[in-house]
Amino acid sequence: MKIEIPENVKKIIDKIQSAGFEAYAVGGCVRDSIMGVEPHDWDICTSALPEETLEILGKTNIISNGLKHGTVTVGFNNEFYEITTFRIDGKYNDNRRPESVKFIKSLREDLARRDFTINALAYNCSKGLCDFFGGEADIQNHVIRCVGIPDERFREDGLRILRALRFSSRLGFTIEEETADAVHRNANLLKNISYERITSELFGIIDGDYAENVLTDYADVLCVFIPEIKDMIGHLQYNPHHIYDIWTHTVKVVVNSPHDRVLRLAALLHDISKPECFYTDQDGTGHFKGHPEKGAEKAYRIMKRLKIDNKTIKNVCMLIRYHDRRPKINEKNVRQLVSEIGVKGTEQLIQIKKADAMGQNPAMLEKKLELIDEFERIFRKQTACGEEYNLKMLEINGNDIITSGIGDRKKIGEVLKYLLECVIDGRLENSHKALVEEAKAYIENNNMGKKNV
Repeated sequence: MKIEIPENVKKIIDKIQSAGFEAYAVGGCVRDSIMGVEPHDWDICTSALPEETLEILGKTNIISNGLKHGTVTVGFNNEFYEITTFRIDGKYNDNRRPESVKFIKSLREDLARRDFTINALAYNCSKGLCDFFGGEADIQNHVIRCVGIPDERFREDGLRILRALRFSSRLGFTIEEETADAVHRNANLLKNISYERITSELFGIIDGDYAENVLTDYADVLCVFIPEIKDMIGHLQYNPHHIYDIWTHTVKVVVNSPHDRVLRLAALLHDISKPECFYTDQDGTGHFKGHPEKGAEKAYRIMKRLKIDNKTIKNVCMLIRYHDRRPKINEKNVRQLVSEIGVKGTEQLIQIKKADAMGQNPAMLEKKLELIDEFERIFRKQTACGEEYNLKMLEINGNDIITSGIGDRKKIGEVLKYLLECVIDGRLENSHKALVEEAKAYIENNNMGKKNV
């Protein structure tokens, strides 16, 4: 097999080999090249010690922070490449990182410590593909398999459990039986992994084109760090709008959502509080009153625990809070929603509502999508005209409210909000004169005027 290596990588490999050492492109870049995918990064491994690599390549444009673990980063023609000495890892005590590393001269031993066969591949132009563990065959057969004994690989680094799920979700590969069994058996090792590392892998899992099978077959793994999911699994909804249990519905909403971090995370958590809100009426029909509000609160706690950034948390909670609102569809209600959550928020909510409908009863899907499409039609018409309903659009400001005679300046926001509602409802023209007159009337009627001293 011939792999096209970038010219910079070739030059680095040739320079190291000319000095009498081995050097190869290694890992994901080789895997992606075999699959016909352009690699994002090219990593290099070598038999040269870190100090020897520095001597060969020169010490300019070199980042040597990783010398302890055998890695140097070289800048070459404005591109940066990691070059790592062949090594074997010492004992793992925390399921995260080795206590020490030992530099070696054997490429095979270096590849033997890697996580999966599809990543335990090396290549250079002189020797071609070096594949000691069947990685190429596993790529061709769409299989994810641990190198060596799966239990040992996962005990070395528990995050490899989620890496297996991410590769399966992204590539559509099946996790082979022994590796899959070890994933389930060792899932609790994730308790030793930082939430930052877990969250990074979680985003990759839910964003994959093949996330449905992974989320369905490995829900128990997600429950280790999002235990709130457990009550959703197998929880029937006893409602004509739903033919799936809560978790199966959730998975379908995720995979029907656009590839966007906020949308897929909102889809994953949108019904997180349904189990606790569930009750049946006298006819045996299931209901979940209040689950969007409670769900937003629970999702907030989950995302904080997972160390997700505040902006993402805010947007996800908003979508969860609004996802089940079903106002009568007319221009007034569309304007009101846009005033509350903005144009981008409304666009995202429409996407979530579509995905939510697609995860319910297919017999009702056409009608539900018609209603969402009508809402979107009105929304697009309004935004095409440049309409965005928030306080900034009003032809009046806080100073105008003060001039209108308000006594309690803390109430300025209340007056402005009232005026915005009047404009949205069509009861008031958005002109400075009309707004000032209405502000004065509102202040007087609500005893907000200036007090006599």
